[in-house]
Amino acid sequence: MAKTQRTIRYDWNDVVYFLEVARQRSLVRAAAKLKVDHTTVSRRVRELERSLNSTLFKRSKSGFTLTEIGMRLLQYAEGMESQANSIVEAIGTDTTDAGGAVRIAAMEGIGSFYLTRCIADFNRIYPSIQIELITDTRLLDLSRREADIFVSFFRPHGKRLSIKKVGEFRISLYATDAYFGGRSPPTTVKDLETHAFIDFIEDYIYSKENRWLSDVLRPPHTIFRSTSLVAQSIAVSAGQGIAMLPSYVASGNAELFPVMPELFTTRDIWLSVHEDLLHVARIKAVTTFLEKRIEADKAFLNSVQNQRSRRKRNG
Repeated sequence: MAKTQRTIRYDWNDVVYFLEVARQRSLVRAAAKLKVDHTTVSRRVRELERSLNSTLFKRSKSGFTLTEIGMRLLQYAEGMESQANSIVEAIGTDTTDAGGAVRIAAMEGIGSFYLTRCIADFNRIYPSIQIELITDTRLLDLSRREADIFVSFFRPHGKRLSIKKVGEFRISLYATDAYFGGRSPPTTVKDLETHAFIDFIEDYIYSKENRWLSDVLRPPHTIFRSTSLVAQSIAVSAGQGIAMLPSYVASGNAELFPVMPELFTTRDIWLSVHEDLLHVARIKAVTTFLEKRIEADKAFLNSVQNQRSRRKRNG
């Protein structure tokens, strides 16, 4: 005799509220996104948990985090959302109306100095998509939805990730007139041995791709170290020493000038997304934009020139 399968009944509209809380990790922020009262969001999430007889979130003062069951449901919920968005695309509706939050994780330097500028242009095209940029020293797990998109200098590892190399950038030596104090800049590697350098803290480098100074030189004297590329950039601008800086960091600083530009290294730019998110309209909008923007900026990302260099050339 065949066993009767019990059907769990729930209101699939409640899944919309579940998805937004999972992304915003806050009832208030989720309510603002959905344009309802936060009590409505709370009630709909509780109703979904009751219908599924499962606890979907861990609630704490820091916000809402998914339980293991919640993580499993998230995969199916995003699949439902993807299918719903596919209906819109199938009938030819303009996808620029796609809205919601997209969380991008990136290293501090490329996130602060490059991606932030790109995002400003992106939001002029997609004003209804909110970008959340995480610049963290630790590696975030896309499989656990700590971020939707990961921009990195290395090829990440993880289950069911769509990983693509989308470009590369150049890293060169830079300094300021204030550092040299009237002295002539070095012209040989031997000359560099007498100078002070700025670099990362070795103990806190979590990826070998950040060891870019050692690609061209192992200086005997390092005067300042920091885990922050922003701090290193400020230190160079203040005249503390010479540092290896990516093109996108040096490009906007007219005080910097390249030191022995023939000494440089490059790093790849990788774009990673969990496979379950590939067809979500807002995710696709962001990844497509970033791929095209990085390709369009190819010459800029591989240049040693900055504002000062361009002024001299045009002067």
